[in-house]
Amino acid sequence: MKTRPKTRATWLSRSLVVALALTITACSGGPTDSDSSPKPDAATPASTMVASTGEPTEVADDETVEETDVTPASTNSTPKNASTDVATFGAGCFWCVEAVLEQLDGVSDVTSGYMGGDLDDPTYQAVCSGTSGHAEVVQVTFDPSVLSYDKLVDWFWELHDPTTLNRQGADAGTQYRSAIFYHSDAQRVAAEASKVRAQAKFKSPIVTEITKAGEYFMAEAYHQDYYRLNKEQGYSRAVIAPKLKKLDLEE
Repeated sequence: MKTRPKTRATWLSRSLVVALALTITACSGGPTDSDSSPKPDAATPASTMVASTGEPTEVADDETVEETDVTPASTNSTPKNASTDVATFGAGCFWCVEAVLEQLDGVSDVTSGYMGGDLDDPTYQAVCSGTSGHAEVVQVTFDPSVLSYDKLVDWFWELHDPTTLNRQGADAGTQYRSAIFYHSDAQRVAAEASKVRAQAKFKSPIVTEITKAGEYFMAEAYHQDYYRLNKEQGYSRAVIAPKLKKLDLEE
């Protein structure tokens, strides 16, 4: 069998993988007390932060690679049909929260994005700077006949520490705040009642804000399905996988 010669593009692609491993450490924001490494710097280029397979792609010198559009899109938070509802939560690193909630029966979709700020079409860099006012959130589409909103909020309390103000693990800043953004008065009432019940499980006061949902901006493409596409990366192994194991979910 003939071996395809290595091209300059191949060398560059593999160099990106090496750079990726050296650049990114761990995604925090969960209930693991030992988390000490912050998320990767927001200034890290998207192209060096994610690879869908973890393997370099061989490209010939005369081929071109289409760049991934990472422009955030504003999306309507209205349920897609009458049988589904939408919930929005901020609980630290959205990679971690997404990895948990997308495994629940009754959940049909989870996307990572931004909510609660003043800037239109915020970028990851703007949100990480702490100046846009947004929180990293996940927006969950679910079937209430299978998974009730009350049960979904119960999972919210379990998957992060709601007693640390503007911080989850090593990630600090208002973008990592604990927040429930309600989409109806019924969700507000349920969230407030759930917060009272959950307080009995924590020694420190819960600092989670319960706020009316505003405009939701979907995060850049490389944030979506992050753990599923990057299970071998350092932050996935060090933080997300242990969180899933602790919650008895699939790693």
